[in-house]
Amino acid sequence: MTQQITPQHQPHIKPINEYILVVKREFLFSRGEWQGLKVVDFDSYIDIIQKNKEFLPREHMETNPAFKQIIPYLIFKYEHRYFLMQRQSKASETRLQNKYTLGIGGHIRQEDLQEGSSIFDWARREFHEEINYYGTLKITPIGILNDDSNEVGKVHIGFVLLLEGDSNQISIKSELKSGFLLPLDECQMLTHSMETWSQIAMKHLAS
Repeated sequence: MTQQITPQHQPHIKPINEYILVVKREFLFSRGEWQGLKVVDFDSYIDIIQKNKEFLPREHMETNPAFKQIIPYLIFKYEHRYFLMQRQSKASETRLQNKYTLGIGGHIRQEDLQEGSSIFDWARREFHEEINYYGTLKITPIGILNDDSNEVGKVHIGFVLLLEGDSNQISIKSELKSGFLLPLDECQMLTHSMETWSQIAMKHLAS
């Protein structure tokens, strides 16, 4: 399942107390829980979300592992290089401050799920919220990432998508500290400073 998308550069201002998409853990893991990145039938999980979605206050969901916040996690690749970013020391998610990340992630709000929207629409919105990019993208699902080894992971689940670009004209916006296009082996040298989702995704990409 792939889709070509073109750039969209309108910034989005997030409300302070936003209501975000969550699904009860029991529905997402009705076939059994897993740890790490799992290759799945995306359509079946989109169906689970559509049937069991709730929009609840983010501030309450950050400490409630009975729910999983649905996060598109977007990995950008140009030729043989990946876009590795570093979060700000004052990032809004304090548990991820200063960490390196291969993925661009974001919460989904009710207005993001209008009729006819898809996971690719989520990806386009979040990618252009966080990154300046001039080119087209081919988006391909990689898998679904679950990591219950830490407090952040316990309340989030990642829909990991590979965004392959036709341009190296990419740079960060103010929410991030830095961003570089690097070969995977150079990214691996920074594993110890990465958020756990990126460590898991990198292991999958290198396999």
